[in-house]
Amino acid sequence: MDNRNDFDPPLQDAPLFSARLTPHRSLSRGGFLALMIFLTAVSFIAGFVFLLMGAWPVFGFFGLDVLIVYWAFRLNFRRAAATEDIVVTPYELRVRRVSHRGHVVEWTLNPLWVQLDKQVHEEFGIEKLYLVSRGRRLVVGSFLGPEEKASFAKALGAALQTAKRGPTYNPVS
Repeated sequence: MDNRNDFDPPLQDAPLFSARLTPHRSLSRGGFLALMIFLTAVSFIAGFVFLLMGAWPVFGFFGLDVLIVYWAFRLNFRRAAATEDIVVTPYELRVRRVSHRGHVVEWTLNPLWVQLDKQVHEEFGIEKLYLVSRGRRLVVGSFLGPEEKASFAKALGAALQTAKRGPTYNPVS
């Protein structure tokens, strides 16, 4: 006897929708290195000119500027480690948010109770996306742009509608 003769099919917990959202960073590591080399060279040359004119404190301020820019970019790259995972199955909607420091927060919602709510600005498009369940609102995709939020909301809304229809069993396929 094999599994084709089973009358009770296994419950399908296959995800209807799965997305990992990450903050967008337009500058790669190589671009960051090139920018820092260029900025250091320009600051050193400009500071050296002021040093030759006798304004030696200015040389130190040019170096301080480079350090501040370096620190700001390092902070920006560290924050890019944040993720948000959203998985919709016929039985649950899971949201897992990992901060840039590694702190994990998870929510499990019933997709039958969840509604997708949008805060839309006339000029800019979708500003915020909310998952609303039993009077509680959960912001999702906060670091996405308006166009990305619209695409994400369309896909997530379709997955929630599929989950609300319930699991289907098709023995022919």
